[in-house]
Amino acid sequence: MKQAPSAIPFNDLSRQARLFQSEFVASIAKTVQSGRYIQGSEHNQFEKEFSEYCGTQFAIGVANGSDALEIALRAAGVERGQSVLTVANAGGYATAAILAIGARPLYADVDIDTHLIDLEAFANLISSAPVAAVVITHLFGRMADVARVTDTCARKGIPVIEDCAQAHGAQLGGRMAGSIGAAGCFSFYPTKNLGALGDGGAITTNDPGIADKARSLRQYGWNGKYKVALSGGRNSRLDEIQAAVLRIKLPKLRDWNERRRAIANRYCSGLRHDKIRCLGPSGPGDVVHLFVARCSDRDGLRDHLRVAEIGSDVHYPIPDHLQPAWSHINPNTRLPVTERLASEIVSLPCYPELSDDEVDRIIDRINGW
Repeated sequence: MKQAPSAIPFNDLSRQARLFQSEFVASIAKTVQSGRYIQGSEHNQFEKEFSEYCGTQFAIGVANGSDALEIALRAAGVERGQSVLTVANAGGYATAAILAIGARPLYADVDIDTHLIDLEAFANLISSAPVAAVVITHLFGRMADVARVTDTCARKGIPVIEDCAQAHGAQLGGRMAGSIGAAGCFSFYPTKNLGALGDGGAITTNDPGIADKARSLRQYGWNGKYKVALSGGRNSRLDEIQAAVLRIKLPKLRDWNERRRAIANRYCSGLRHDKIRCLGPSGPGDVVHLFVARCSDRDGLRDHLRVAEIGSDVHYPIPDHLQPAWSHINPNTRLPVTERLASEIVSLPCYPELSDDEVDRIIDRINGW
C-alpha cells in the first residue's frame, strides 16, 4: 500500500534545530556555567562578528527587532510630533515604533512589481511634507534602492533607517543591508533568516554618535551605572544564550540564503497557473525571507493547498493605514497599490530545509488547481 505524502508545513523550525541541537546544548551549557547572562563574552563577540558580516563599524544587540527600530529612531534624533516616512505594507512594525516615540507615520505607496517603496511617491512626499526620518523596508528579503533614497535624503539632512528584519545578508552593489543608511535594524525572531531560539535584535551603524546613543538607550538611557543621560531609554538587551545561538548560526547564513534563492527560482520556473504571478528570479539583493506570489483568487488557492496539507500564509493582509487602531492617524491616506496587493498576496513555504521534492509537490498542486 502506497504511503500518503506527509504534510508540508508553512515553516518548520524544528528541522533546523535538530541539525544543530548538540551545538546549541553545548553552547548553552557553557553560557550557564559562565555565570554571566547579560552582555557577557558571547554577546560582545556576536556584536563584533555581526558588524563584520554586515560591513559596519558597530552592531548593538537589543531585545528584539521592534526595539531596534524604536531605539534607532531616537538615536537618529527623531522627536515627538515629527513625521517619519515609511510604507504601510510591512506588517506594522515600523508604524508601531514610530508611534512609540510619539512621532507620526507618513506613508508612501509601493511598486506593483517589487512591493517595495515607490521611489516617485517617496520623492513627492519628501519634497512636499516635513519629514524627520525615513524607514526604508527591505520587504520579504528583497532590498529596496537604499542608495537612491539616502542620496535624496542626504541633501535635506534626513536620516534613513533601514528595516532589515527580513533581509539578513542581502546586498546591492556590493553593500550589505544595514550598512547604507544611518542605521540598520534587525530582528532575530526564530523565523528570520538568522533566527535565535527566542527574541533578539540588533542595530548596525557606521555613525559613532548613533552607536553611543543606541547603547545608552538600550539600557535605561545610562551613560554610567544608574546615571540617566538620555530620555526615552528602556531595558532592551540581547541576552547571552541568544547571542551564543546566533554565533553558531551566523557562519551558515550565506548557504541558507543561497538555498532560499534556489527554492524561489524553482517556484518561479515551475509555476504555470494563469492566476499566479511571482515576484521574479532572486539574486544577491534578495534573500527570500518569504516567497510571496500574487493570486487573483487567493482564498481559493489557500483552500486548495489546505486540503493537500500544504501550509500557506499572508504577509500582510491589512495595510497599516487601515488597521483599526491606526486608521484615524491618516484618515485621508489612499494607497491603491498597497491596498490591491494586500488582497492578492500569498506566501508559500520557503525555508532552507525544504526539499526539492516538497517544492515540486507544491508546484504540481498549484498548477493542477
